[in-house]
Amino acid sequence: MNQIDASDHYNESASKTSQIPSLLTIIIDTNPRAWAALGDLLPISKAVANLLVFVNAHLAFGNDNHVAILAAHTNRAVWLYPKSPNPDHRPSGTNGSSNGNTSNGQEDVEMTDADGEAVEHRTSANKFPQFTEVELSILTSLRSLINDTTSSDLHPTTLVSGALSLALSYTNKIAHTFDLPKTSSDPANPISAPTDTPAATLHSRILILSVSDSEPAQYIPTMNAVFAASHARIPIDTLSLYGAPTFLQQAAFITGGTFLSAASNPRGLLTYLMFGFLADDEARKSLVTPTQDIVDFRAACFCHRNVVDTGFVCSICLSIFCEVPENAECLTCGTKLALGNYGAKPAVIPRPRKKKKKARINGATGREETGSATGTPAPPS
Repeated sequence: MNQIDASDHYNESASKTSQIPSLLTIIIDTNPRAWAALGDLLPISKAVANLLVFVNAHLAFGNDNHVAILAAHTNRAVWLYPKSPNPDHRPSGTNGSSNGNTSNGQEDVEMTDADGEAVEHRTSANKFPQFTEVELSILTSLRSLINDTTSSDLHPTTLVSGALSLALSYTNKIAHTFDLPKTSSDPANPISAPTDTPAATLHSRILILSVSDSEPAQYIPTMNAVFAASHARIPIDTLSLYGAPTFLQQAAFITGGTFLSAASNPRGLLTYLMFGFLADDEARKSLVTPTQDIVDFRAACFCHRNVVDTGFVCSICLSIFCEVPENAECLTCGTKLALGNYGAKPAVIPRPRKKKKKARINGATGREETGSATGTPAPPS
C-alpha cells in the first residue's frame, strides 16, 4: 500500500530526499580593450543582461543553490556579488545632503552603500527578491569598477589567476559551512573517524567568461590554481568569446570541465550558457556534454615568458626554458644542467648494402654454372 500511495518517502532520511546545494562561481573578463573590440557584435551591457538570465536560472533550480561573481580586470580581481567586506573603493567625502528635516538637532543624511552610492530599493511583486539583490549588486559594482578604471589600467592582458585564487578560497569557505558535524559517542574523543566515502555536501564549479588571450607571464600562478582546483575536484568551465586562450583550455581539460568557443557567434552568448553550462557536475553524468577536439598543451618558458612548442626542462624542478640558460644553470633551482652532446653535428654512418638475390628462372637458382656442357666420360670397360 505504501508503494501505491507513494508514502515511502516519509520514512526516508533527510539526506536522501534533500537536494545537494550547488555553488556556481562566475569570473567575468572585464578587459576594456577586449570589450571595445567586441562592441559591434556584443556590447558588455547585453553580455551582462544575458549573464543575469543564466544566473537566475541557476538559482531557480533549487533554494539551496548559491552564486558568486567576480570581475577579472587588467590589474586586479574585484567581487561583484556578494559584496566584498573590504572594498577597494571608498567614498572620498560625505555624500549626505540636508533635506530640511531635523531630529534631535541632527540633520538627516542620505543612506549610502559600501560604494558610496545611494541605495535604491527596486522591489517588484513579480520578481524574486534574490534576483533583484544579485542584479543590483552586479550592476553597482561593475559601474564602480568601470568608473575607477584610468588610462594607465588599459592593458591588453587580464588578471585571471588572481580571480581563480579568490574563487577557490571562497569555494573552500562555503564548503566548510556545509560540512557534516563531526560527532562521536566517545566523550574522550569527540571527533569521529573519517569515513572511506564521505557524502557530498556541496557541488562546486567555476565558470570563466573570457574575452582575451592567455598571458604567458601568468602561466605559473594560473597552473597552480588549476591544479588546486583539480585536487579539490572543482571543474573549471570556460566560454571564450574571442580567440582560444591556451591556459584556459588546459584548465578545462585538467579539471574535467567544459571549454566552448563562441568567437564565431558572440551574439549567441545566452544559448551557449543555457545549453552548455547550466547543468552542474553531477547532472552532466547523465548528459552528453560538449568535448574538446583539440587542446593546446603549449607551456610558457620561465626565462622570457614566451609560449613555446619545444624547450629545455630542468630535471629537478621541471622549469621550462626556451633556450639554454647562461652557464647551463637552472634559473629556478640553480642545478647544473647536463646537456650531453647538444649542438654537435650528428655522425652520418653509411647504411650497409644488402645483397640482392637473383630471381629463379624455370626452377634454377640463378647461380653461375661451373660445369662443362659435355658429360662426364665413363671409365673404360
